[in-house]
Amino acid sequence: MSERYTSFTDFWPHYLREHAKPRTRALHYIGTTLVFAVAVYAVLSGKLWWLLAMPLAGYFFAWLAHFTVEKNRPATFTYPLWSLAADFRMYFLWLGGKLRPELERAGVR
Repeated sequence: MSERYTSFTDFWPHYLREHAKPRTRALHYIGTTLVFAVAVYAVLSGKLWWLLAMPLAGYFFAWLAHFTVEKNRPATFTYPLWSLAADFRMYFLWLGGKLRPELERAGVR
């Protein structure tokens, strides 16, 4: 990653290009879904210590995707907060069926 991003707006297309392969995005969706499932379980069961498993659930699948499928360096290492925000944005756009135009604008086919 040679360019330094100074705004989330500029970072977002880069993030999408770093998630160009559908399998990469699918593994992210699995991890993000598990994050929400763990949060719901922790709150409903009263076992709040389960909240500590949220980063493990999310990052395991995301990093697995980057190192084995996309073969690139996770954006989390350089832009941790923007990467987290972008992951949730990508997830909810995907759930709403609105991710494709964003991918196309970013140059992902």
